[in-house]
Amino acid sequence: MTRVRVGISLGDPSGVGPQVTAKALTRAAVKRNLEPVLFGDEGDRARFGKTVEFHAVSALKKADRLAGTPSRAGGRAQFEAIVALIDAAKSGAIDAMCTAPVSKEQISRAGVPFMGHTEVLAEAFGVEVVMLMKGPKLSVALATNHVPLAEVPKTLSVKGLLQTLGIIDAGLSPLLGHRPVIALCGLNPHAGEGGLLGREELDVIVPAMKQATRRGLHVTGPHGADGLFAHRSGFDVALAMFHDQGLVATKTLDFVHTVNVTLGLPVPRTSPDHGTAYSLAKAGTADDTPMVSALLEAAAFVR
Repeated sequence: MTRVRVGISLGDPSGVGPQVTAKALTRAAVKRNLEPVLFGDEGDRARFGKTVEFHAVSALKKADRLAGTPSRAGGRAQFEAIVALIDAAKSGAIDAMCTAPVSKEQISRAGVPFMGHTEVLAEAFGVEVVMLMKGPKLSVALATNHVPLAEVPKTLSVKGLLQTLGIIDAGLSPLLGHRPVIALCGLNPHAGEGGLLGREELDVIVPAMKQATRRGLHVTGPHGADGLFAHRSGFDVALAMFHDQGLVATKTLDFVHTVNVTLGLPVPRTSPDHGTAYSLAKAGTADDTPMVSALLEAAAFVR
């Protein structure tokens, strides 16, 4: 079996990214399925040995890359690793991307406006994307990503939901072998109770569903998110209307094996479902299972 070339940005040099990546690359399943191409700080090169392709995009002072102690310089370095990863994907040098956790705070402190990987990738490739949390027990896509809760109702639109549903359908059909059944969550409690608890379901979600059905997509809902996530049957993926509506459920059910996937990109991108975990980085005790899951998922999307 031909191994997939997966580019990996190592994330915050002071976080768990370099540590869990180094551990993950020793796993038999990872070795069998992919060829890693690393982008990170020169100080992490020694973790991976001479046989692994490593591209140093920064050379931080030791004080700026201490495990558990983030720095502004480290913020700049982790962003530069993302940029290098994207450049490699655009050039065709890698088949897929996997991003280790970064710190939005430290990147912003370094003077780079940054809301998250998803937004940077969408802009870099000039496409609309969808964030998918793909897990063995529940997969949830997001209609809105890093949007303040007060702005979510104004952000939702029939056109936007229809586009999101199309991206999900196109992105998951090859992986599943059939068009996915997409269950839409309501925005309001009990999916609005027929307008009693809000009209977003009647004015936005249902019209989008009707148009999607006419285009051949398989959609159901709108469902109350609490009941939908409790039963988790009859659908392949749920579409949550806002960030925490979906991610609280996926992380609670299976934090370790759930993978963050960006749908809509010309090159697959995955990421483990956790943050920089500075305390674990300092202790050197971080579990590499989420990174293993993310790496294997990246290879699976390519195949």
